[in-house]
Amino acid sequence: MHARAGRHGVARVNTAAASRPARFASVDALRGLTVAAMLLVNTPGDWGHVYAPLLHAPWHGCTPTDLVFPFFLCIVGVSIALGVMPRLEAGVERGALMRAASVRALRILGMGLLLHLLAWWWLDLPHYRPWGVLQRIGLCFLVAAAVALWLKPRGQWALLAALLLGGWALLAWGGGYAPFENIASRIDDALLGPWLYQHDPATGRGHDPEGLASTLGALATTVLGLRAGDWLRHGRARALWAGAAAALLLGLAWSALLPWNKNLWTSSYVLWSGGWALLALAAAHLLIDRRGGPALGRAFGVNAIAAYAGSAVMVYALAGLGWLEPIYRVGFAGWMTPKFGPYLPSLAFALAFVALWWCIVAWMDRRRWYLKI
Repeated sequence: MHARAGRHGVARVNTAAASRPARFASVDALRGLTVAAMLLVNTPGDWGHVYAPLLHAPWHGCTPTDLVFPFFLCIVGVSIALGVMPRLEAGVERGALMRAASVRALRILGMGLLLHLLAWWWLDLPHYRPWGVLQRIGLCFLVAAAVALWLKPRGQWALLAALLLGGWALLAWGGGYAPFENIASRIDDALLGPWLYQHDPATGRGHDPEGLASTLGALATTVLGLRAGDWLRHGRARALWAGAAAALLLGLAWSALLPWNKNLWTSSYVLWSGGWALLALAAAHLLIDRRGGPALGRAFGVNAIAAYAGSAVMVYALAGLGWLEPIYRVGFAGWMTPKFGPYLPSLAFALAFVALWWCIVAWMDRRRWYLKI
C-alpha cells in the first residue's frame, strides 16, 4: 500500500497505489508492544512509588525496563532490512534510498529536539537537553540504513563485532565503568557539559544516558536487528532462534568481565538485551505470522511516532498547566492509597495512560491515519 500525505502531516492510505515490500504483522505487533511499554515505564503516577521491575537499574544490571529501548532499536534494524533491502533488490538506486533515509533520520532527530524544547518550556527545566531517545533513534536509523545499503552481510557481521569489541576496549582503556568517571561520560561532558541529563557543577562532571559516546553500543543493537530482519525476510526462522540463544549466552558470559549497563550501553548489554529482542521476534513470528495469532499491539506499532510523541506532549502540557498532579490525586491516589498502599495507584495511573493511548491509536488505525515523518 502507498500512503499519501494528508493534512497536519497525517498520511492516509491510498490502496490504488503501488504496493510496498510486504509487512510482517509480528514486527508491527512487537514494535507496538514496545512503545506501549515505553509509555508504561515513563508515566507512573508517582515516581517515588514505582515497582522495581518498572525502574531502570541504578547503574550496573538489567531490569525489564532496561530491555525496552534496545527492543525498539532492534526493531528499527529489522524494519530497515524489511523495507530498504527489497527496494534495493527491485532496482531502486542506492543514492535515492540513502537520501530518503537521511531525510527521515533528520525528521526523527528534529522531533526529538522539538519535544525537549517543549519540555524545557512547559516544565520550566533548568536547561535545555539536546540528547534524547528520538535523537538516538534518528542517529542509529541513519547509520544502519547506510550499513544495509553499502555493506554485505559479512561486512555487517564484521562491523557488529568491531562495535562490540571496540566499545569494550574504549571503556576499559578509558578508566573503567564508574559513574561520571568513565570515558563515555567524559566525552559527552566535554561536548555539551551543563546541557547533559546530569551535571555536577561542583566537579564539572556530567552524564547523559542517551549521550553520543554510548550511541556506538546502541548502533550495535540496531545492526543486530538488521541481521535479524534479513533472516526474517528470507524465512530463516531457525536462525532467529539460534541467534537469540547465542546472544543471550554470550551476553551472560561476557557480563562476568563487562557488566550489563544501559547508561553506557556496554557490549555485554547489547548481546543480553538483543538476545531477548531476537527471542521475542522469533516467538511473535511463530505465533502471529505462521499460526495466525492476534497481532496484539499492532495499532501502536503502525503509529509508533504518534503514540510516543503525542503522549510526551500530553504529559508536558498537563504538567505545565498544573493538572497532572490533581488528576492523579483525585482519580487514583486519593481513594486507592488507603486501601492498597501507594504503589498500586501509581501503576494504575500508568496503565490507564497506556489504555488511553491504545484507544487513540486504535481509532487512528480504524480511520487509516498514520503519522509519518
